[in-house]
Amino acid sequence: MFENLSDKLQRAFKNLRGQGTLTEENIGEAMREIRLALLEADVNVKVVKQFTEQVRAKALGAEVMTALSPAEQVVKIVRDELIEILGKDTAKLKFSSQPPSVVLMAGLQGSGKTTTSGKLAAWLKKGGHRPMLVSVDVYRPAARQQLKIVADAIQAKLYEGKVEGEANTATVERLAKEARKEAVINGCDVLIVDTAGRLHNKANLMAELEKMKRVAAREVEGAPHETLLVVDAVTGQNGLEQARQFLKIAGVTGIVLTKLDGTAKGGIAVAIAKELGLPIRYAGIGEKLDDLVVFDPEQYVNSLFN
Repeated sequence: MFENLSDKLQRAFKNLRGQGTLTEENIGEAMREIRLALLEADVNVKVVKQFTEQVRAKALGAEVMTALSPAEQVVKIVRDELIEILGKDTAKLKFSSQPPSVVLMAGLQGSGKTTTSGKLAAWLKKGGHRPMLVSVDVYRPAARQQLKIVADAIQAKLYEGKVEGEANTATVERLAKEARKEAVINGCDVLIVDTAGRLHNKANLMAELEKMKRVAAREVEGAPHETLLVVDAVTGQNGLEQARQFLKIAGVTGIVLTKLDGTAKGGIAVAIAKELGLPIRYAGIGEKLDDLVVFDPEQYVNSLFN
């Protein structure tokens, strides 16, 4: 999944192999290679600088472990530091004690948000939940039709609702409220709201998302509420700026990284976790509707060193 970053990290440790001890000189050489590896993996420059400084300090201050070679010691420090950034445990969804829990799905146009909404519903079904889907993208009828096709494919409940007259924020709010009532009637414990794809520099659409979050939170009377931002991992550092803007406006609670199936460089996960402190909850690893996995930080990091 992360072959590019993995190969470059392995190259960084190559020159340390065969060294008898850790010295400032050989650690410096390794740090230069690690810095290059992370930059080529699209990790933000600021994050790379902080990361390598922390690793260098720990490597120079580390007690020599006789059971490990110098290369193995640095690998362990780098691995531990990455896990510390990404979090040691999987970031699980928070569910309301008063169903349905509301999950807003946000993202840029073309990020894979609608398909990811369906993947999340399928994943929840496997876990014994009863999800309901609703599209509040009143601006693109094709988006609502796409979600219907996805819902049919996974045999999940869908609230379609009616869109009459002008497509505006009021219609969006009405659909969300109606969908919640329908979810209660049908005994669905999770309502997944597929919002309109938007550009982070479009103030009107971002304001609508902010309002949607407030409406959804009020409808569940302050119960735990999730706003998941779907980020295309191929976008690299642009994905970090997207996440920053959505966090500022809509209070994003977690990230879903899509296209982590061999085409992405992988560094965006480190950048988002380090810069914004946002947990990465899920990863899309393919085009099929069951190609969604819980993001496991330790597994992710281990894959970089295999």
